[in-house]
This record gives sequence, structure tokens and C-alpha cells, in this order.
Amino acid sequence: MRILAVDPGYEKIGLAVLEKISVKEVLLFSECFKTLREEKHPARLAVLGKEIVRVIKKFKPKYLAIEKLFFAGNQKTAMLVSEARGAIIYEASRAGLQVAEYTPLEVKVAVTGYGRCTKEQVKFMVEKLLAVKKKIKEDDEYDAIALGLTYFAREKHLTMASRA
Repeated sequence: MRILAVDPGYEKIGLAVLEKISVKEVLLFSECFKTLREEKHPARLAVLGKEIVRVIKKFKPKYLAIEKLFFAGNQKTAMLVSEARGAIIYEASRAGLQVAEYTPLEVKVAVTGYGRCTKEQVKFMVEKLLAVKKKIKEDDEYDAIALGLTYFAREKHLTMASRA
């Protein structure tokens, strides 16, 4: 089972491709993709869409795990991120991926077992659960990987519940 996990953003987008082989989760790819500030909004969305299509074509995932948005602050930023999120879901759907959406709380619980954990605790658990070997600099990349792990944890839970 291979998934594309995305931490949506407007300037920085966390991307990760994970695969479950037997009972082990493996990180195949991750990056923090960035759009250019000097580009106009439609051009940034187009570049983001092209990057999503590139990753889908290269890794051929069957599922998309993406974070649901929660914004208490800047409405302009919330709208821009929502539109970027729409572009991501659109391209994934066009490619036939099934979409799963998770709140930040669901991600924290799935990865650390505690919904009020810190970003540092999420990073620590991501590195322990996947034995991440590369140097990751951006939180967005960690968040994407954590979304992928959440998908596997939730999928496992749903599979176990359907057997009961």
C-alpha cells in the first residue's frame, strides 16, 4: 500500500510518499516543496499542481492523506491555503487516488498518542517510527510524514474493526 501524504500550504508544502510492506512502514520520498513569493497566485497554484502530478506519476500512490485546515487567525492566508489544498485534492482525484483527511489532533494522537503534544514530540516519534536517515529541515516535511503514518494507523484500526 503506497500513499502520498501532503501537509498543505501556500508557500511551503510538505510532501511524503510512504509504503507499507507487510507490517513495516517505509519512507520512499519526502520534501518541503516551495512556491516562489514573486509569482502571482494562479501561477503558484499551477506549479503546485504540476509538482503533485509529478510525484504521483513517479511513485504511483493509491491514496492521498491530507491535513484538514484549522485557522483561527489570518483569513487571507486561510483562503490561499484552502485554494492550494483544493488544487492538491483535485490533482490527486484526477489521478484516481482515494482521499483521506485528518485534523492536526488526529495526526498527533496517531503518531504520539497525545493530542496536545509539541511539534518536537511529533518529530521525535516520526524519526523513531520510520528510522528516518536523511536530514529534514522543515516542519512541513515532518508534518507530511506524520500524515502518512496517521493514514496507516487509521487504516489498520479500520481493518481491525471490520474484522470484529
